[in-house]
Amino acid sequence: MTSGLRRQSIAIAALIALWQLAAIFVDTRKLPSPRTVMLALGQAMADGALPYHVGVTLGRVAISFILSMLVGIGIGILLGRRPRLDQLFNGCLGLLLNVPVLVLIVLCYVWLGLTETAAILAVTLNKIPLVAVTVREGARALNPEYLEMAEVFRFGRTKTLRHVILPELAPYIFAAARSGLALIWKIVLVVEAFGRSNGVGFQINTDFHNFDVPDILAYTIAFITIIQLIEFAVMRPIERRVNQWRR
Repeated sequence: MTSGLRRQSIAIAALIALWQLAAIFVDTRKLPSPRTVMLALGQAMADGALPYHVGVTLGRVAISFILSMLVGIGIGILLGRRPRLDQLFNGCLGLLLNVPVLVLIVLCYVWLGLTETAAILAVTLNKIPLVAVTVREGARALNPEYLEMAEVFRFGRTKTLRHVILPELAPYIFAAARSGLALIWKIVLVVEAFGRSNGVGFQINTDFHNFDVPDILAYTIAFITIIQLIEFAVMRPIERRVNQWRR
């Protein structure tokens, strides 16, 4: 076990111990013990509710993440390499960055109804500006020597994008992806609580009305664990592979 993983394990163990200690002195209905939450988690797993709702939410997160990254990266590169376009649309980008999440969710549901399309659109629209701004800064800082080399060897637009621009933008893209993943799943839960009949957000909202704190914490822990697994098992290996050329 690496020192980093060891420190993280110690921190998690300390957090659980602190939680257990707090549960002793607080009303158990408001703050159930770790054991009570684990039992609720096991029950939700056994009856199939947790895998179903988590799977639905992960699907929405994946679709929203992919759409927002593709569109955001495209806009970021375009604005970063075209100063006039950047000046023209910079105000719009700033406006979208400051629109509250709740407003976008409500407007999408009002305009499109309580549909899956509205839910995905609300999440995607909220994330695109952040991706675009992050990638735009990287596009502005591209090494001109690499671009000149691509022009001399007549790479063409597609080859230049694939072999020059995207590799140089990799740190910015991964920064946007990490912040995006952390933000998107939280927004998806709000979207589900407002207007969907399934998903983790819907289940947490139901548990809120039933004052079922153990179930709320069980679903929260399960989903956070899955997101962390995605980070360690998917995001980091891809990032290491993409950045090999920098070594």
